[in-house]
Amino acid sequence: MRFRVRPVACFTGVAPVPGDKSVSHRAALLAALGEGPTEVHGFLEAEDCLRTIAAVGAMGADVTRKGPGHFRIVGAGLSGLHEPDDVLDCGNSGTTARLLLGVLAGQPFCAMLTGDASLRRRPMGRVTGPLTEMGAVFLGRADGTKLPLAVRGVRPLRGGTHRSPVASAQVKSAILLAGLAADSPVSVTEPTLSRDHSELMLREFGVRVERQGSTVTLTPGPLRGTTIHVPGDISSAAFLLVAAALIPGARVTVPRVGVNPTRTGLLDALGAMGARIARTRAADGGEPAADVTVSASGLVATEVGGALVPRLIDEVPALAVAAASARGRTVIRDAAELRVKESDRIAALVREFGKMGVRMEERPDGLVIDGPQRFRAGRVASGGDHRMAMALTVAALCADGATIVEDVDCVATSFPEFAHTVNLLAGTDAVVVEEG
Repeated sequence: MRFRVRPVACFTGVAPVPGDKSVSHRAALLAALGEGPTEVHGFLEAEDCLRTIAAVGAMGADVTRKGPGHFRIVGAGLSGLHEPDDVLDCGNSGTTARLLLGVLAGQPFCAMLTGDASLRRRPMGRVTGPLTEMGAVFLGRADGTKLPLAVRGVRPLRGGTHRSPVASAQVKSAILLAGLAADSPVSVTEPTLSRDHSELMLREFGVRVERQGSTVTLTPGPLRGTTIHVPGDISSAAFLLVAAALIPGARVTVPRVGVNPTRTGLLDALGAMGARIARTRAADGGEPAADVTVSASGLVATEVGGALVPRLIDEVPALAVAAASARGRTVIRDAAELRVKESDRIAALVREFGKMGVRMEERPDGLVIDGPQRFRAGRVASGGDHRMAMALTVAALCADGATIVEDVDCVATSFPEFAHTVNLLAGTDAVVVEEG
């Protein structure tokens, strides 16, 4: 499937975005480990999160869909899950795979995980390494560091302290999930604080979790079923907000989007670039949320690095579109993690934006982008990466003619209504979905 994208002269309105992907994954997993029912509202019904729902159902959680984005999950408790009858297929979802490894590490049975061709290339050693130290056993490709992977869980696992060489919420979350089955508290220390969705939600389920600096400590204990309200996904909103900053006269409001401080790096970067941003606090539960409005404005270059990077790592493709249109030199550094996402996003941005006439300097851990540059119409491809597909679409909205974006089926992994939402804001069929 492909998008045929035309440049637009208008981009205005209110645009709800799907539920936060990271929060949705965690809601399903913790609900499955909880005692009693959990009601989840705003769950992201996209391919990645539905893989997690299917996995917990295969291990014994009672999952009922009560309406759009509304699931009732009756958990089996920490000791009630059972060995699945078949291989757990994580599709393209790295979060499903890595967090499931954490859950399975503390379950006294065997399970096998696999994924699509892209996921089977992605590294799992950062997770399987510390989980092995806790007592779990992994067998699979590349000495147990790539899918397919077999997991033999152990209970109890060994508690203790783990130092992560990178700030990674997935690594931290996998260790904390395993820690629920440990014989003593488990601590994770990161070089800088990564997103804290797991810590916030664990507390919602009644688990004792404490943070001191960049160290998080979990004390094992039971989880109580609860009610979770999933906010809109800032990573999905990023593409609409960047388009609003770039298209003359644009103004877009995304209601009740998640504004967890560990995830709002894009808003900080856009603010530093001169974007006009307004927030109105919305009611929230464990996760903070707000109505966020961005209006068109001239942008200037900025530098992105250090502690800011983990707070916007998934939004770099959207930020790169803004940087190409900004005045001056934007430098993105300390972002080598982009090399091992659904694609090598550093290489992909240089390659595909180059096809649209925008030049970037590729560095091992980031990009240098001089602007302003003008996007030209062309034919580009996502490489099966949903965030690349949406970034290229936003770039095409600002181009000088019609652009073809190939291989866009992947957008369904996080934002199934993306094309429809863009068209509503543009007031026209700016994005036409074509078979191909």
